Amino acid sequence: MFSQLGDKLQDIFKDLRGQGQISETNVSDAMRQVRLALLEADVHFQVAKDFIARIKEKALGADVLRSVTPGQQIVKIFHDELTALLGGDSAPLDLAPPARVMMVGLNGAGKTTSSAKLALLLKKQGRHPVLIACDLQRPAAIDQLASLAAQIDVPIFRPQPGANDLVKVGREAAAWAAAQTGADVQIYDTAGRQEIDEPLVQELRRLRDFLQPQEILLVADAATGQQAVSVATHFNDALGITGLVLTKLDGDARGGAALSMREVTHRPIKFAGVGEKLEQFETFVPDRLAGRILGMGDIIGLVEKAAAAIDEDEARRMEEKLRKADFNFEDFLAQMKMVRKLGPLENLLGMLPGMGKLAQELPSGAGQKEMQRAEAIVLSMTPEERRKPDILNAKRRQRIARGSGVTVTDVNQLLQQFGQMRKMMKNMGRMKKMMSRMGGAPGGALPPGGAPGGGGVPRRGGLGGRRF
Repeated sequence: MFSQLGDKLQDIFKDLRGQGQISETNVSDAMRQVRLALLEADVHFQVAKDFIARIKEKALGADVLRSVTPGQQIVKIFHDELTALLGGDSAPLDLAPPARVMMVGLNGAGKTTSSAKLALLLKKQGRHPVLIACDLQRPAAIDQLASLAAQIDVPIFRPQPGANDLVKVGREAAAWAAAQTGADVQIYDTAGRQEIDEPLVQELRRLRDFLQPQEILLVADAATGQQAVSVATHFNDALGITGLVLTKLDGDARGGAALSMREVTHRPIKFAGVGEKLEQFETFVPDRLAGRILGMGDIIGLVEKAAAAIDEDEARRMEEKLRKADFNFEDFLAQMKMVRKLGPLENLLGMLPGMGKLAQELPSGAGQKEMQRAEAIVLSMTPEERRKPDILNAKRRQRIARGSGVTVTDVNQLLQQFGQMRKMMKNMGRMKKMMSRMGGAPGGALPPGGAPGGGGVPRRGGLGGRRF
């Protein structure tokens, strides 16, 4: 996501931070490089020109020039302006009853999948969405939406076979949705075309006039490039869109469409598709993405992702086993399953400050491949072997290697790593016991009372009550 743009901007601002003094000359040089980076990322030329003009005006202000750290000040200005460009006015969906959401866009942009992803996201938030198939031009889209609805267990309205009156279908769907017990959000998946045409626009306008939806979301492929401006402008002029949904952000290295569409429509980017799975759909938070582009990471996003993916009871049980060094390959499998929910390793690294470039240097899916190989090895073990790794002799290791399609060396490496991890856990356990006997005093200092374990300091918890 914006990897090429992020790399170039980070290099530009690294040089600017190192300047002891900021002048109009070095600001102009830096902004020229930023402008080129934006254009190479497929940002529309007028959007890039206006954006640079705003930054340059603020960067040459008296407050910046007199600042102790002018380079840092300019980076902050750029971050703030980039946040505004991405949608500083971003707002949640308007879901006041009857809470109707129209999904519009060109063919291939991902409307049908995004409709299902949005339904799943709302369901996780405690809503009761229903999906409504209104693509009368492509029967396969109706079947696709029905399949996705079944996967996420969301009710779906399917039009009668051969139906060709979109407004009539919309009227029947609205009546059906009103009769669904507890349904509080209606998501309408509409038809698209290969190119914008007037019949499509007129059809969508009639449906909009009947439904009076609170939200009209334009679904657009992040890799649309320069065409993004004309697509967004046309849909906005015709329908009055309320927000944007950007798809395939995980596969687009440039991402200029996001900046361009937001600027020309003045409508916020509300959601982003960051992967093929239905769960890989996120609320778009402009300041966090601006931070990631500039190499500042997104710690809040990472914590939220972890909180959503990790089962608290399972984590507590695992912590107890780790503390007692009672960790086997059954637990190892559970840990891998938990980590996999967080997503690809390169995405996680990109959310850590300063780790963006390392994430890009990793081979695509490298972490995932390693995890899959380790999982295959563990699954080739018998239940007894997973519970008692110490019984894995040479003959058993050869069988496991054949069963998992790897070499005996691979099996030995995994067992060696596993053994080192268990040894480290035991050492941590011994350290905790020792610190507990010493009354939790840091650095080995004796507690009040002189001898280890003397009075005056409670033993419980060690290290001031903290747990490993």
